[in-house]
Amino acid sequence: MNKKIMESNQKNTKYQSPYVPPGQTIFYVPISNKYMAEAKEYARLHSLDKEMPNTSLIVKDDKVIGRGANGSVYHQTHECERVKRHIPTGEGYELCEGCHPKNHGEGRAIQDAKDRGHDVSGADLYMWGHWWCCEPCWNKMIGAGIKNVYLLENSEIFFNKKDSENIIGHQFE
Repeated sequence: MNKKIMESNQKNTKYQSPYVPPGQTIFYVPISNKYMAEAKEYARLHSLDKEMPNTSLIVKDDKVIGRGANGSVYHQTHECERVKRHIPTGEGYELCEGCHPKNHGEGRAIQDAKDRGHDVSGADLYMWGHWWCCEPCWNKMIGAGIKNVYLLENSEIFFNKKDSENIIGHQFE
């Protein structure tokens, strides 16, 4: 791991990820990272979630082997059950068809790689557009053998609805 990534991982942030399984670590890379830049562009083109578009890329042996964007058409015609019930981020995904983990980029990227005949064990996952991974997605990644998870540096600010400096609604500007 290069020094810049290690320093980024050791930063002291005011936000703690809502969920990180024991023994797992989130790593951070700048937007200049080629995989993070590709993930951002893929989210712009393919995410169906207009408020919080995100994408995951599966990378193995320095090659992108899978891609997945979040979202579903459900929220275009139905109000989000989680929003109506004031359910906090990271909880109750199974209550809303549009928020269900089957519509998250991490699982879709893993499935895309497998559908293309790739073994994802030992691969890395790069996610643009969010600042943490939910428990169902962590479980999928661990079960698939994903080695490392990389998020955008400062993602806990950029993609956090509670931070006044977030870029939500302006992610692609």
